[in-house]
Amino acid sequence: MKTLQAHLVNYAAYHRDLRNIHTHFVGIPLIVLAVAVLLACLPLVLGLSALHPVLLGAIVFYLRLDLGLGALMAAFMLLAGWAGVQLAALPWGGWLGLMLFVAGWVIQFVGHWYEGRKPAFVDDLVGLLVGPLFVMAEWLFLLGFYRDLQARIIEGAGPVRAVQKVAAGR
Repeated sequence: MKTLQAHLVNYAAYHRDLRNIHTHFVGIPLIVLAVAVLLACLPLVLGLSALHPVLLGAIVFYLRLDLGLGALMAAFMLLAGWAGVQLAALPWGGWLGLMLFVAGWVIQFVGHWYEGRKPAFVDDLVGLLVGPLFVMAEWLFLLGFYRDLQARIIEGAGPVRAVQKVAAGR
């Protein structure tokens, strides 16, 4: 199994444009919520849905990479799972999940248009799990946490390209 750093460096290599990272702050949570809604619509046994084993697997994946970051991801995933179950219970819950899914991916593809590069999951399906982790890590970096990890990611994937402001009158 790859390390936390290896996963994030690989994912970050596809996300060096600040506009792309910003679209991920919106698009990925929408997709996570949408998947939770859609999986909650698929019943299994004993009141469980397809959401439950997927949530458990994702949480185990995150905790094996890093306990601290994994605990934050577990809280986020459980919150998304709870919200997904609530939304799936609505008469139009499945349709809402589908709309959130499409909206999230449209936002993602806009970001990758800015980036000029395909999404990471195209080359490695694990990127679908790493995406939410990347967003959590980027939020933590903005708050001043995990500076060593941030430095190693920049060393491995390169610096983030900030958006250049165009001077007025040009």
